[in-house]
Amino acid sequence: MIGNLQCVVLDCAEPLPLARFYQALLGGTVNKRDRRWDLSDEWVTLHTASGQVLAFQGVEDHRPPRWPESDHPQQFHLDVGVEDLDRAHQQVLASGATLLDDGGGTRGWRIYADPAGHPFCLVLERPRPRNP
Repeated sequence: MIGNLQCVVLDCAEPLPLARFYQALLGGTVNKRDRRWDLSDEWVTLHTASGQVLAFQGVEDHRPPRWPESDHPQQFHLDVGVEDLDRAHQQVLASGATLLDDGGGTRGWRIYADPAGHPFCLVLERPRPRNP
């Protein structure tokens, strides 16, 4: 092993509003003090409830991805597991997401864009079998 993942960094035009969007989606703390980096208007972090960290970096002239076009590639995407796909769908739309693909209405996933245009998926979590 060479190193440990510290965070996933998303380029965007407005870091703080995008961090707040992902806070509504994933929980956690925006701009929690962390010895690994300094916080600024151009560098905002989200320490999620699960312990993972997302960072949002302000980029001048940011060009949002356009799913599924390759001339504006995805740059990254997140899969977010949910227990109730319909309820989560309503919540992300209310938080500012845009539906890109409903998965045909019968699949266990849907694709959205966050307010800065980055795609992410809501994926229905299947109940885990219980050990007898």
